[in-house]
Amino acid sequence: MTDTSPKVVWHAQDVDRSSRERLTGHSGCVVWFTGLSGSGKSTVANALDALLNARGVHTYLLDGDNIRHGLCAGPNLLEAQHGKEFADRFGLGFGPLDREENIRRIGCVAQLLVSAGLITLTAFVSPYRRDRQLVRQWVEDHGQAGDFVEVFVDTPLEVCEARDPKGLYKLARAGKIPNFTGISDPYEAPEQPEIHLQAGERNADQLAAEVLQALVQRGRLPA
Repeated sequence: MTDTSPKVVWHAQDVDRSSRERLTGHSGCVVWFTGLSGSGKSTVANALDALLNARGVHTYLLDGDNIRHGLCAGPNLLEAQHGKEFADRFGLGFGPLDREENIRRIGCVAQLLVSAGLITLTAFVSPYRRDRQLVRQWVEDHGQAGDFVEVFVDTPLEVCEARDPKGLYKLARAGKIPNFTGISDPYEAPEQPEIHLQAGERNADQLAAEVLQALVQRGRLPA
């Protein structure tokens, strides 16, 4: 059967990444925060974003909850505007395949932001090693080695569960939330993250400062 799909080609741009980075004064990269729900990913990423902004660094923060309102919205949000068929096809839930597509979309957006010369912070549970590795590969294949900086926010499950800011663990324990990471679905911790934050007893400002220093040491920021 003849393939009649439109041919998709990559178009080079006159203003390349190096030109954009000359304007920002620093290298672009993805700082990928991963960890259990309630581990402090978003809080630390926000604290780091503020530190970077104060230094005049060009950044953007992609947060898991915020992304679920638009780019990776669930069927319930899409149905009202686009109808059930559209929502069933493109809306993302929290099963394994939905999580995979959620992270794939985020990875593609993050890579575009890096190519614009931004330090792109992401805060997602992203529980599966394979999905994180595929994002790393995508970002670095379209950029350069070292563009993906994985940050493991290592907070014990019991601490996350004690915090439970959204009451999700309580619902998961009651069987009301299926496929909940750490309870009814696995979390595959990074084996060799670029930055490993022992986050159980340290505050967000301390952890953000540690990540900032690591980015300087890795040559992503001027000293």
